[in-house]
Amino acid sequence: MREIIRFAWGISCLKDFIVAMSDKGLVALEFSSHHSAMEDALRVHFPEADVIDSQQELSDVLERVSRTIEVPGVDPGVTLDLRGRAYEVAIWSMLRAIPVGETTNYSALAAKLGTRDAREVTEVIACNPIAVLVPCHRVIKKDGSISGYRWGFKRKRELLAREQRSGAANTFKDAGTEQRSTLMAHADARL
Repeated sequence: MREIIRFAWGISCLKDFIVAMSDKGLVALEFSSHHSAMEDALRVHFPEADVIDSQQELSDVLERVSRTIEVPGVDPGVTLDLRGRAYEVAIWSMLRAIPVGETTNYSALAAKLGTRDAREVTEVIACNPIAVLVPCHRVIKKDGSISGYRWGFKRKRELLAREQRSGAANTFKDAGTEQRSTLMAHADARL
């Protein structure tokens, strides 16, 4: 029997997003305004599954995910079905452990994994299929500046700014050393 992946489109202050769910949980949350291209990409990513438009069935998930996008720190209560190699899932799980309002850098994550090469970590983060709930936007450059983001630099900047405004402390963690960082000041200076 083929697996079924259900998808639906939502709208947030950060524009259109798609959610895709397996029977186990959320397999994708991506921002895109290109609906048909994104739906085709889901079918390519899950070639062994029937990918079905389930707008009505997923309305509750859309509402909960949208609320999480709008209000930093809100737990949507949605189970994640993280799919990837063990190394990828380990990195994505590390991202989920970064508290709202805090950031880390690629090198610090690499060090936690026992390697000095941050490029592998960067590649895995760039392949993260679940925006916001696997908060890859909380990973910045070692100098405190904002680096690339799969769903756009402006979205990353906005997500970080919202978390800062939510009152959470922006602590830059560098391989176990904490230093206070004015993250958005750094970001603004580099724009």
